[in-house]
Amino acid sequence: MAAALRAARLCHRAGRTVSSSPTAGLGRTGPASLSARRRFVFTATGNNVQFRLDERTAHSSLDLFKKDTGIIYRMLGLDPSKVQDNPERFRDWAVVLGDERIGGGRHYWEVTVKKSQEFRLGVAEASMSRDDCVGTNGASWVFGYARRKWFAMTGNKMVPVTQVGKADRVGILLDYEAGLLALVDVEKPRIVHSIKAPFRAPLCPAFGLWDGELLTHSGLQEPEGLK
Repeated sequence: MAAALRAARLCHRAGRTVSSSPTAGLGRTGPASLSARRRFVFTATGNNVQFRLDERTAHSSLDLFKKDTGIIYRMLGLDPSKVQDNPERFRDWAVVLGDERIGGGRHYWEVTVKKSQEFRLGVAEASMSRDDCVGTNGASWVFGYARRKWFAMTGNKMVPVTQVGKADRVGILLDYEAGLLALVDVEKPRIVHSIKAPFRAPLCPAFGLWDGELLTHSGLQEPEGLK
């Protein structure tokens, strides 16, 4: 219980974005457009998923760049009145999802992180609550970095990850049928830490960012030797 409370406090203190007005970053509940809904039609079941970041889900403090493969954190964020009205957007937390659903298979992608001291990388159910932060519920599984330390997190419970330093580029390995999500040291390469979970719904790549920027690299072959 104490660990869960500490995890909740950490996400509350460091995860919630600073806004220029009391309503900045809040989503609206208008219906999504037909074209927006269609972006989540296809489900990857093989290997080597390729995705971009879905602007519809991005919190207003996150700017997408490089053809929607990267995000930059902006402390004040965008004027909420200029953010597209849709129910898919994360309302309180600086989170964005990938635009591909994964319903099976074994997939690998990498993330380059620049000038960031706090971020989260992993997967989330496509239907997870847009009021939650990734890692704080049972519908998301992430590896995070904060206060110069790595951790694994799901269900608001944090487990320290001690075998990796502040890496500029890391890999994420997802084996849907095996219920495995792993953090990969791309230099070795080797699995540093893994999370086991019974995945029961389509998943999307998930990212949280509270400073700096990150760039995703998908459609990659899994490095040899990973188990």
